[in-house]
Amino acid sequence: MRAPRIAVAVVTMGNRPAEVDALLESVAKQDVPPDRIVVVGNGCPLPDFARRLSLPGEVTAVELDENLGCPGGRNAALARLREFGDVDVVVDLDDDGLLVDPDVLRRVRDLYAADERLGIVGFRIADELGETQQRHVPRIGNSDPLRGGYVTGFLGGGHALRMAMLDEVGDWPAEFFFAHEETDLAWRAADAGWRILYAPELLLRHPKTSPARHAIYYRVNARNRVWLARRRLPLALVPVHLGVWVLLTLARNRSGAGLRAWFGGFVEGVREPAGERRPMRWRTVWRLTRLGRPPVV
Repeated sequence: MRAPRIAVAVVTMGNRPAEVDALLESVAKQDVPPDRIVVVGNGCPLPDFARRLSLPGEVTAVELDENLGCPGGRNAALARLREFGDVDVVVDLDDDGLLVDPDVLRRVRDLYAADERLGIVGFRIADELGETQQRHVPRIGNSDPLRGGYVTGFLGGGHALRMAMLDEVGDWPAEFFFAHEETDLAWRAADAGWRILYAPELLLRHPKTSPARHAIYYRVNARNRVWLARRRLPLALVPVHLGVWVLLTLARNRSGAGLRAWFGGFVEGVREPAGERRPMRWRTVWRLTRLGRPPVV
């Protein structure tokens, strides 16, 4: 079997130039160079990377007139890669991440070469001290971040996607803008029979952050949660899923302003169109449950 051809895609808003340079330098140090590198300026201009960095090939710059959010920016990268037509796997990396080890792309290549139904590979995210936050482990509860295996979801900060899978199940839900776009994609992939692998040996160093740092976090988190359930769950599970997350939000959130924004987003998610409804099959529900995360949590 031919080794899969790999692209690296990075989406940036132009506010982290030093971090993007460092990330691209870490890509350049990989022992298997990517076949393509695409950097998307999400509503911002991009510098001439070729003049400043020692990269293993040309960087394709895509400059968008407006910020389309993380999923919209990644779709722009996918569109450009499809125009080239010579990539099998795309590795998405956060613009403030860093590939510490030089063999990450080689390991990604080998994983996909060994399993033709492998659709998604999730990386381990760790901060400068080597700590992985529990929210970055794609399992319920206090799970060991070093335990790999098949899972039900993946992290947006560092992952790989098979292009053939995307051609079958569709690209990122651009209307989400931010929050839960990974789950929407993962559920579609699982329903189509693709496997999702958490590979902790694939490390992306990333500063320790909170998603609540984004001003829109509480509103879009709730809105997208409702949209996700309306789009992807069997009708019987929609109220169960949303009820569980209302209770979890009330238990976890002590901010009055945050709760008001969250419930405002929840109402928005109920009132506004959620997009195409394509619920997963019940056998997919059972498969996700067997993997440790039923789609109600």
